[in-house]
Amino acid sequence: MTTRQPTLGFAPELLLRAQGGGFGMKLAFFDVDGVLTDGRLYIGETGEVVKAFSTLDGHGLKLLARGGIEPVVITGRDSPAVRRRIADLGLTRALYGVHDKQAAAEAVLAELGATWGQAAAIGDDWPDLPLLVNAGFACAPANAHAEVKAVAHHVTAQPGGHGAAREFCDLLLMAAGRYAALLQAHLGTLDAR
Repeated sequence: MTTRQPTLGFAPELLLRAQGGGFGMKLAFFDVDGVLTDGRLYIGETGEVVKAFSTLDGHGLKLLARGGIEPVVITGRDSPAVRRRIADLGLTRALYGVHDKQAAAEAVLAELGATWGQAAAIGDDWPDLPLLVNAGFACAPANAHAEVKAVAHHVTAQPGGHGAAREFCDLLLMAAGRYAALLQAHLGTLDAR
């Protein structure tokens, strides 16, 4: 098999920031609405909520986990659609209906023996600000609120629900030095995964 060099690249200072201050990122916090979705809620006449998720983002979350950085979903809403998507991706840590995201994140950090400096976060609106200002690396989708973009270390080129989470995952994997190996593994068969 031929070795393939990554096409994707990020600025060296951004990669350095995303490395977790020399300690390495252990986990990444993800909001759902506005990050893993475009933020719109489709509500049917019987009250069911329908959401659209990007397969690019979903694969990015799986790659992040394979690369040794645990994805942790913390969302203020709870819905069968979100629970289904999280289950389909095989994510093991997700907190639903959370009103105090900082307290929820601190409980996860304590459970994993990690510090805020070893955590990255991506969010799009004010409820995500406590995670973003405390995390070692903070990211916002292109369509995030202005106050969120102001505290982010990186604003993605893509909006939420359309590849923003994938860009965040790729950036973290590249900063951790794991991106190229994951890419190379995908050039062969996926049957063994």
